[in-house]
Amino acid sequence: MRDLWPLALVLLAALALPFVVAGMDLAYVVGIATRIMIYALAGISLNLILGYGGMVSFGHAAFFGTGAYVVGILSTHATYGEPLTTWPFEVGGTEQALIAWPLAMLAAGLLALVIGALSLRTAGLYFIMITLAFAQMIFFFFVSLQAYGGEDGLSLFARSQAGPLDLGDDRQFYYLVLALLALVLFLKSRLIEARFGRVLQGIRDNERRMRALGYPTYRYKLVAFVISGALAGLAGALIANQTEFVSPAFLDWPRSGDFIVIVVLGGMGRLYGPLAGAALFLLLEEVLAAWTEHWMIILGPILVLLVLYARGGVWDLIAGRLSRRKAGADG
Repeated sequence: MRDLWPLALVLLAALALPFVVAGMDLAYVVGIATRIMIYALAGISLNLILGYGGMVSFGHAAFFGTGAYVVGILSTHATYGEPLTTWPFEVGGTEQALIAWPLAMLAAGLLALVIGALSLRTAGLYFIMITLAFAQMIFFFFVSLQAYGGEDGLSLFARSQAGPLDLGDDRQFYYLVLALLALVLFLKSRLIEARFGRVLQGIRDNERRMRALGYPTYRYKLVAFVISGALAGLAGALIANQTEFVSPAFLDWPRSGDFIVIVVLGGMGRLYGPLAGAALFLLLEEVLAAWTEHWMIILGPILVLLVLYARGGVWDLIAGRLSRRKAGADG
């Protein structure tokens, strides 16, 4: 219940933001806010296995980038009217969001199934390294696809089509991303409160005990890993539409590091933590990059201080202060 007050304020601010910035001639802020929500969605997907499952994956960018490339490749074939040849089938390209985005989630989920089935047979440092190795393999695979831009990436001629919505309009795209983020948060909250989520947290705390109680821990972790990968694929599909560009940089290991920073910064194992983590991380990046080209030198110590003095994450810090202020006002 403590999280509901700051969440309500964040939701009201998010709904009003496009109209407020339009009146202030700051339309570019909508694009920044959209990017924050997309990265928050990627952070939420990683938080499922990192915060609730205790699985430190350094390869999450592989699923994020795969989702982006699925949308980019399908859009390219739809633009040129050429079928996508996938032996022994030929599939036509599409710009329909209701087709391309689920396919992006499916591709990322299947990739997570393969990687997870192998990686989860290890633990600790070995798990971290094997997920990183798989992610780099996927990265170099997409770099080698010269038909889709290779190292230079792939440009989309237009954003996906979503029925009556015009996703080319930044405001409508913003509200669609906001709706998807709210839906994912709701579904994840139900998942965490269900038996599956409780078992997953038990595995994080003491996997040996959960195994002794008869729970198939490997199966639970694999299912969580696949769900996490599919959600990251959705975030990748959204970022491809926002930027109208797909690049191998979406799959590189520094992107996975960004997602880990977002989760740790916002609060591991906190449902809304990635929202606060993504907002703070990307806003600091925007502000510091406008000030100096060496912004990462400044960002590093700031992140270290925040982690040291807000060990429960930024969301716990915000929620705790607002709750105490409300309690004091009621008293």
